[in-house]
Amino acid sequence: MLRHFPEVNCQAVHNKRDYYIAVFTFFCVAVCLVSDANASIEKQNALGVCGWVFLLGWLLGECKYVRMQVLIAVAFATIGEHFASVYMGGYTYRFSNVPAYVPPGHGLVYLTAVALGRSGFFLNCARQIATFVVLVCGVWSVWVISGFAAQGDSVGALLFCVFLGYLFKGRSPMVYLAAFFITTWLELIGTALGTWTWAPIDPVLSLPQGNPPSGVAAWYCLVDAVAMTSAAPVLHGLAWVLNYLKVRTLRVSS
Repeated sequence: MLRHFPEVNCQAVHNKRDYYIAVFTFFCVAVCLVSDANASIEKQNALGVCGWVFLLGWLLGECKYVRMQVLIAVAFATIGEHFASVYMGGYTYRFSNVPAYVPPGHGLVYLTAVALGRSGFFLNCARQIATFVVLVCGVWSVWVISGFAAQGDSVGALLFCVFLGYLFKGRSPMVYLAAFFITTWLELIGTALGTWTWAPIDPVLSLPQGNPPSGVAAWYCLVDAVAMTSAAPVLHGLAWVLNYLKVRTLRVSS
């Protein structure tokens, strides 16, 4: 199964920008969630403004395809947040809302997964990292469904299986592999601080779920997959529309 990943010691080139993005996002996620632990709505909105500024700043150095992927990830994730949290109640933020920093946060998280996935370190050590991730996430899933954990997590075990599908059958395994680290980081911090809380019983499956679910990275992989799959068609569609409008304008002016 590890043949799905680049060969060991493939000698990929290191790009410092990829590491800067990752370090920045890991740090800012921690600072943001700690700041929001007892924050007001006004402070959440201020964190949201900062998030958009940081995200747009990093996107200036990316190609149009990555920029479009990030925009799609933000749009899809924001819709998903309102549906899964506000409407379904699968997890709940402190004010029962979707904080203003969450949409740009999803963009930074996606960009970090892309940056790490293409980084020299991840490409050079892909199979070792994949083995580590599968073992850690697997042990976590077994632990929470075996009765040792304070809260059962059948949903997490199911999500872990879905996550494995993304890793070993998905078209962009390196992005999904990198997503595990940043998403696990933010989920553990966010739930520990009470910034959001996952429902003990999943509202759709009516099964116990952890706080956070052990395979929670699978939900973020869904966002990543939608972003990567949709970017090219959306760009081609926009190009066709712009060309059509240009032709119509030339015909009218002539």
